[in-house]
Amino acid sequence: MTFPYKLVATDLDGTLLRNDDTVSERTREALAAVTAAGAAHIVVTGRAVPWTRHILDDLGYEGLAVCGQGAQVYHAGERKLLTSLTLDRQLAGLALSKVETEVGPLALAVSRDGLDGEVLVGPGYRVQEGPPLPAVFAKDPAELWSAPLNKVYIQHPDLDDDALASAARSAVGNLVDVVMAGPGVVEILPLGLSKATGLSLAARRLGLKAADTLAFGDMPNDIPMFAWAQRGVAMANAHADLKAVAQEITTSNEDDGIAVVLERLL
Repeated sequence: MTFPYKLVATDLDGTLLRNDDTVSERTREALAAVTAAGAAHIVVTGRAVPWTRHILDDLGYEGLAVCGQGAQVYHAGERKLLTSLTLDRQLAGLALSKVETEVGPLALAVSRDGLDGEVLVGPGYRVQEGPPLPAVFAKDPAELWSAPLNKVYIQHPDLDDDALASAARSAVGNLVDVVMAGPGVVEILPLGLSKATGLSLAARRLGLKAADTLAFGDMPNDIPMFAWAQRGVAMANAHADLKAVAQEITTSNEDDGIAVVLERLL
């Protein structure tokens, strides 16, 4: 059995994972067939390692994973962080003050660096319903800034995700990057960091290149990964901005969209 790509890169939420946070048997089998045919599978997610590890364990995943929007390259088999990039907290504070000058007060949460980095949630930040992920509520906003961070999550009481991301992007200029990573998830990241930078690092460790890569995703934070990969496939449930740059649109994450494409290519 042959497969035309040497690397399959999959986002997690809204892509590899169904809405109940599980991976279907059909998708597991398709990925197993692809790796048996000699291709590598790399998970590329906005989630930091502590929010990703249990999913990788459940998949029996031993390879490299790109976490934290590209900030972390994690070796699942060895349970080791190979690379980790942090956000300059002074720059982040300056960027936030610029955004708040434009749109008013924001609610914040932060993702701390490291294998066991917690997500600290500040006053007023709405944590999404769903499977419980480790989050710690900070009573004092100063706590958010007391340890190295990968990213800052921002929320606004009135603006929707697209409007907030757009307003934040224009306010911060070239201080930091801003991405919309999922429903209710707008993030401030180190400038120049993306899933593409993390994936290119992980691929290089495996001796693989952009031209070898098939990528799957569903949100605007997957746009750089699609630009880097040879082929980008958006899920049926994907954000319009990602669909606009995808070479193909498959079925939804609930309908085994990844498996549909992999089975055809196999």
